[in-house]
Formats: sequence, structure tokens, C-alpha cells
Amino acid sequence: MNQHGSTRVENPQGFIHTGPGNIYFNSGAHPQDSNKPAFRRVAEDQLHWLRLMFVDPSGMGKARAVLAGTGTVILDGVPGSGRTSAARVLLHERRRDSGVFHELLPEEEDELALHDPDLVGIGDQLLLDLSTADERQWSTARMDLPALRKAVHEQHAHLVVVMPHDGALEPDLQSYRVTIRRPSGRQVLRRHLRMRGMPYEQYMRSDVTVDEFVAVERPMREIADFADLVRRARETARPDEGFAQWCATAKRARNDRRREVAARVTRLPEAPQRALLITVSMLYGAHADVIHRATQLLLHALRSPSDEVPLLQHKDLAERLTEISADTGPSGHVRFAELDYESAVRAHFWDHMPDLRPHLGTWAASVVDLHDPHVAPAVRDSLVAHLAGEYLRTGRGDGLASLAERWSTEAPSRARLEAAVQALTCGLEDPAHGREFRKRIYQWCVHGRLRGELAEVLVRICADVLAASHPDQALLRLYYLARRERDPAQPALQALNDLVAGSRRLRRRLLDRLARYGLAPPDLSIFLRICDPEPLTDSSGTSRTLVEENEVQHSLTTCWHAVLAELPRAMWQPHAARWLHRAADGTGHRGELLLDTLVSAAERCGERRGEVFAALYASAREAEHTAPGGPARSVGTTELLLHKISVAQGLNLAAAPPASAKGTQP
Repeated sequence: MNQHGSTRVENPQGFIHTGPGNIYFNSGAHPQDSNKPAFRRVAEDQLHWLRLMFVDPSGMGKARAVLAGTGTVILDGVPGSGRTSAARVLLHERRRDSGVFHELLPEEEDELALHDPDLVGIGDQLLLDLSTADERQWSTARMDLPALRKAVHEQHAHLVVVMPHDGALEPDLQSYRVTIRRPSGRQVLRRHLRMRGMPYEQYMRSDVTVDEFVAVERPMREIADFADLVRRARETARPDEGFAQWCATAKRARNDRRREVAARVTRLPEAPQRALLITVSMLYGAHADVIHRATQLLLHALRSPSDEVPLLQHKDLAERLTEISADTGPSGHVRFAELDYESAVRAHFWDHMPDLRPHLGTWAASVVDLHDPHVAPAVRDSLVAHLAGEYLRTGRGDGLASLAERWSTEAPSRARLEAAVQALTCGLEDPAHGREFRKRIYQWCVHGRLRGELAEVLVRICADVLAASHPDQALLRLYYLARRERDPAQPALQALNDLVAGSRRLRRRLLDRLARYGLAPPDLSIFLRICDPEPLTDSSGTSRTLVEENEVQHSLTTCWHAVLAELPRAMWQPHAARWLHRAADGTGHRGELLLDTLVSAAERCGERRGEVFAALYASAREAEHTAPGGPARSVGTTELLLHKISVAQGLNLAAAPPASAKGTQP
């Protein structure tokens, strides 16, 4: 059955395919990358997998050359030619240690305009996908492209624009335009088969089904789907079947089976039969024990009358599975006899029994909570993905969002929270509903009543999903969550700190936001957490550190003023000590700028400035005893701080402290 927009678990241990052109990775931490925030690992894994599956289309070499030489390339091509995947691969190939991947969304309300220079950070990889834009959207974007390209050039970043096919383009932009033409369908199919573990001697054989399939120019996503059907056909085939039979089975699976399923349902009028049919379709490939228990839970959720027949007179599971054309393999896992039959069954019941839909959410929650060794994470993921797929296929994203909220708030268990995270991930990754889900998550973070464990779910969604492609949106949502946080562990604040740790640009944006709108008590806590002096004075990859930027200096001074004026010294002293230690650690004039910021912030305290100056000086004296480099440098830093305080107070001054006190090597 060929249903675009459905959700399919391709490999529960790795990547999950949730519709045309989008892949997300669901895994635990990678030991070798444990020092990276989770969203960085997710983004890199996504793009790495895409690169492995990718076959270069015609024009890819030229696109690489244009991007390397100018920092910008504009891709054109017919829909289905792989131009969006090509854009992501191009950016993945330009990835550096600095910068983040960022998909630009110029028309969403909480995104910066394309002409805003704050949109681009050092070394960022920017994707502007306007392949489906209308004439107005494309015209507006073209007006902003010169300013965007200038910022990209200045920040040593890289920008790939996917333009509407054969759209208008000004003469000065034509040199950046590269036309992508689809690669050989046969070559793409073979690459996908190889990456899915198909033996070389099998997929290299000539086959009439493959010849017919590749004879038609198809979108790349259809080829990928067909390759996966061949893989699944191989896994369920008899030992005497080979590549030709696998491909023929995959071809039959692409047929529309709605009438076939409708006829079968008519022949199965009893509730237990239909419950088993639904369960197998939603938990396809699960162990027979899970299928049996989940079927009972579905009957209970639907309040079906209990069967009074004695237990030993019941039909056994094997007989009941035969009635719905399913069986268990040698490992005890249940599958339909026909490949991909389960998606047609799901669609039939969802479309033709709409009153069943709300009960399926309650049932799914009870299934993911089952304490059974066969209910592995992959089984739970498969169930949630299939259920989410039906919501999204029929345009009911609001229902899926409400279901995730319910799983997070009504007797939430660890398994239900994982299910809620995955359900929202499916919505975010869906091309037709992604914007709707981003807006819904924003409303929750800013205005929502965060009952139960919804806040935890939102933190994970923002940090591990949204930040991987839309870091600015993740930043704003995590900021609002951190302001409302009541959890002593402060997971939202930690996630926010991890996010800005990977990007100078995002740290600059957060500091600007804190300073621009007035600092309430929650904002002071956020500032103290993210005001680490090391990234502020880090000069790697840039000729100008953050603390040397006038706008950042203004933000830091404003924030420190609020901290010094409103918080007791015990709360800010450890953070001030880190600044003093950094100033003493050989950072030169950048360290002196840290001191200037502290003094300027204290000077703004009006009648209390003398008291605050004294507190700063006392903190500097205390910091001498804990300085990592020993007290010698810190003593000089304290003298320099005292000199700057004296200047601020207009006192008679002796000569300034020697250079060694300014953070240079003694």
C-alpha cells in the first residue's frame, strides 16, 4: 500500500522514518560523544545517515564547488530529484567544530528575519528550503538574500537555498544557482538495499520487477520506501525464496488494499476478531504474548462484554491469528501473511470507525505501561509511531498533541513520558504539521498549565528534537520553561545552558533577550547560569570574542547590574569569582573587560554603589584563595579591580597596576 504521510518504523534500534524526506534518530547517548549536548548528537547522526544513503545527483560536484568558493549555493531542480537531501548533505560536508545546523523559517513569528545579521553565527550551516514557496514568499526571500549572504560571508558560515523549481532569480544571484538532476533510480535503489543489509550478489542480479520499477522516474522517497519493502519481504520470506520473490512481494505490497481489508473486516464481525486485527496492525512484529495481552486491553478499553465461555473452550491464539491471515514465526513474533498489510488495516479502522480513535490513545498508554520482557522500547516506539501516523495522515495534529499532553499529565509513568516525547517528535518532523506543532509547543512553554510531567517532556522535545534543526526556536522555548521552572534539578535551565554552549550566536541572543526586557528574579538565575566567562573570552575561530562586542558588553553590564542590585552577595559571589579567576588567567585585555563590566554594573547601583563596590572588592580578596593558577595572578587582578573601582568613584589615583596585574603572564 502506498500511503504518503504514514509513519513507519524502519529500524526500531536506529533511524525512524516519519514521512517523505524526514528522518529522526532515537537512541541513547553515544559514549564517544558524551561531552556533546544530545541535540548535537541527534543532528549529526541524522545527517551522517543521510550521507550514507545518498547518491550524488547530476550537478552535485558543481554545487560543492560553488558552496566552497562563495559560502552560498542556490539549488534548483524538479520535485523529487533529491534537491532537499542534497542541500542537507552539502551542509553536513561543511560541518566544523564551531557553529550549528539551522533550518531557517523566515515566516514563523518567533524567527528572526533573513536580513537580521544575528541570524548567522560563526561556522553555522544554514538551510533555507523554499522548494514549496509561493511567488510572494520567494520574492520576499530574494529581497533579503543579499543581506543574508553578507552575514554568511562575514561569519565564515555556509548557506544552501532550495528554490522553487524554475522560479525567478535576479542576474546577480545566477552565479550561485546550480540545477540538480535526479540520479539513476537503479543506482539509488541499490544503495538503499546495500545500506539495509542486502547481499551484493542479490541486488546486483537482473530482475524484471526492478526493471519495471526503475523504468519510471520516481521521487527519491518512493525508491527508499520500495527498498525497505524489499528488505522486509526478505526477512519474512521462506528459505527457498530469493531476490526475485522478495521484489515481487514488495511490488504487491505497494498496491492499494483498502477494498481487500474492507471485505475481510466484513467477514470478521465479532469484537475479539476485530480487536486482534487492530492490535496486530498497531503492534506488527511484536511477540505473541504482547499481542494477546494488548488485545485484551483493547477489548477492556472498548468495554466489550466479557466472554463467559470456559477458558479451555476458548480459541487459542494460533487459531485466532489464522482467522485474520496472520501467524507467528519461529521466534514467536506476529506478522500478517501479506507484506505491509498492517498499514491498510490501520487506515481502514481509523477512517471508517472514527468513534474508535479516542479509545486507541487510552489503549496505547496501557500497552506502553505493560511490564513484560517482550515490551521493549522498540515495541513501544512502533506503537506510538503507528498511532501518530494515523493522526497526521488525516490532518489531526491537534488530536495528537492533546494525546501527548494527556500521556504527560494523567498518571504519567516513565514509559508514557517516552511515548509523549515520541508522539510530539512525529508531529515536529512531519512536513505538513511541523509548524503547527512548533506553535503548540511555544504556547505550552509560555502560557500552558504545566501539569504532571509535561514540563519534562517539553524540555526533552526542545533540547533533543527542536534544537537539532531550529535552535533559535528551542532557545526561546527553553528560556520560558526555565523562567517557570520549579524542579530543583532545573533541567530546563541545564538544557538552555547546553544549547548556548554550542553557539556564540545563541549565547549572544539569550544575553540580549535578558537585558532587553528587564530582569525578573527568574531571569537573574538564568543569567548567572549562562554567564560563564570562558566562552565570553574564547578567541578560537574568531578575531573578536563575545566580551569585545559592544552589544554583548551592554547586555552583560545590564544583567550584572540587576544581579548586584537585587541579589545577596552569597548568591552572586561564586559567579563573580569565576570572572575574577578568568581575568587572572592570561586573557589579557579581554580579562580586563570582564573587570570593567563588573565595575560598570556596580556603578549603576546609585546610592548603594559604595556598598556594592566594597562587596566586589571583598569577593576578589576571597577569590585569591581559590584561584586555579595560584594567588600570585589573582592578587594582581584584585589590585587592578581596586584601581578601576577608585576611578569609578573619582578618587585621587596613583599609577595604574603593572601589566602583570592585567591578566598577563607574571
